[in-house]
Amino acid sequence: LYLATIMDLYSRKIIGWSLRERLTKELVIAALDMAIKQRKLSVDLLLHSDRGSQYASELYQLLLLKNGIRCSMSGKGNCWDNAVMESFYRTLKVELIYQETYETRRQARRDIFEYIEIFYNRERLHSSLGYYSPEEYEKMIKVS
Repeated sequence: LYLATIMDLYSRKIIGWSLRERLTKELVIAALDMAIKQRKLSVDLLLHSDRGSQYASELYQLLLLKNGIRCSMSGKGNCWDNAVMESFYRTLKVELIYQETYETRRQARRDIFEYIEIFYNRERLHSSLGYYSPEEYEKMIKVS
């Protein structure tokens, strides 16, 4: 299974994600569609990704343009440009994937859904957010 995610860097919340059996432009477009539906788009919005062909595809780039989102891509061979997302994937693997042996893709899909939507976004504390979860942090910021 392939997972594409979009994170709000300010709150560390995963606002768009998609799971597919192949690494295609449709995978990343589905994640972007989810993110667009979940968030009010602001001016000067920047979306950073690696240099994968899925992100460079004409359809993906048109969707960004249509929604007023500027595209930023990592430098060739430079994983540090996308360090926050690399850290998320490492955390997902350590806290979930490496702990399980999946009998079916359906089970893996369910666990990844629960990890992102229930645990990571709502419960997992982040030192960069003052030890709040992404959802708690967003609520706190809206109140102040």
